[in-house]
Amino acid sequence: MMESMVIFHRCRSLAATDAFYIQQLGLTLWHTQPGCHIYDSGYGYLGFVEAADFELPAYSCISFNCTDCAEVDRLYEKFKGMKGITAPRPHPQFAVYSFFIQDPDGYTVEFQKIVKEGEQ
Repeated sequence: MMESMVIFHRCRSLAATDAFYIQQLGLTLWHTQPGCHIYDSGYGYLGFVEAADFELPAYSCISFNCTDCAEVDRLYEKFKGMKGITAPRPHPQFAVYSFFIQDPDGYTVEFQKIVKEGEQ
């Protein structure tokens, strides 16, 4: 039976990736092996494999779900000034309130609250 999930991405520097995901975002380093670090988000794992040269996928978004819209706003205030940051707002197509930043390799990172019917 499956017990969890890891989604892998490439990165140029595990040190820079650690600085972003551990020191800035507060994730826990769950597992390491040469050239690979896996971070625990609390509800799944995010793995990065070091590669000297690679191209970002045409579209990729690493989304973290927040407990409520106030948490989205709190994280926005915490991360203000980070690369690629956008102001929090409702999504024009989906029932989502979110903002975006970029990690050291240019991956889009989203902090979102999926707003279910009856929630604000």
